[in-house]
Amino acid sequence: MKNNLAAVLLAAAVLAVPSAWAQGTAVANAGDVTDMPALLAAVKADKKGYVASVLNLTPAEAKKFWPVYDAYQRDLDMANRQRTRALQTLIARDKPPSDLLAKSLANDLIGADDTELRGRRTLHNRLIKPLPGRTIMPPAKGARYLQLETKIRTAQAYAIVATIPLVN
Repeated sequence: MKNNLAAVLLAAAVLAVPSAWAQGTAVANAGDVTDMPALLAAVKADKKGYVASVLNLTPAEAKKFWPVYDAYQRDLDMANRQRTRALQTLIARDKPPSDLLAKSLANDLIGADDTELRGRRTLHNRLIKPLPGRTIMPPAKGARYLQLETKIRTAQAYAIVATIPLVN
């Protein structure tokens, strides 16, 4: 029961974390994106500031990039809410789920993944394949941001799934 309570609290925190990350002020060493605990700490303190320090945007790039970034963060928030609702249903149960509930859980988790992937595709298209005259940043810088976001999401996902029980 103690593990279930901890998992529920962690899953609930997933909803609040992305919007809170954007409001902190500390930024870790921008060049060190291989130290996952340091990366998570920097992102938790100030994700937007951390991304800005890694990308080193020009004022013109920043003006075009931040609205795209904010839209993607909203997509991630939506996917996180979907995933959290599904996991809370699993965690709140004291007995193994029925086959129907297990199927529903699997569908909900795939739906959350689809929501996140659609947002990522939109982000990619806006950064890497913009319309003529609407370049946000050089493709290499766009690829760097996509790579950084993947590292961040992977580290966050690992921290979360380490506490979530498997369906019995």
